[in-house]
Amino acid sequence: MAKVRIYSAYMSRRNVLRAVAAVGLAVATTDCAFAAKPKRSQADVNYQDHPHGAERCDNCAPFVAPDSCKTVQGTVSAQGWCKIYVEK
Repeated sequence: MAKVRIYSAYMSRRNVLRAVAAVGLAVATTDCAFAAKPKRSQADVNYQDHPHGAERCDNCAPFVAPDSCKTVQGTVSAQGWCKIYVEK
């Protein structure tokens, strides 16, 4: 006769700890991967100190007022623009 296994909804402490560890590892890995990205040079992203139509640094997601960017090296103008522009 074949064994029939019945799994209950009860979770063991081991399974809960494994799940918590997996989530923690996923969060830690995601944060580290984002933080470890090096900034790109202004030449690499075709940075210019004037806007490209309505697109400009001060309404770009990675822009940090008053004059820096999370993804581009050096000082950037609030009225500048580059090819990796991401609207807020």
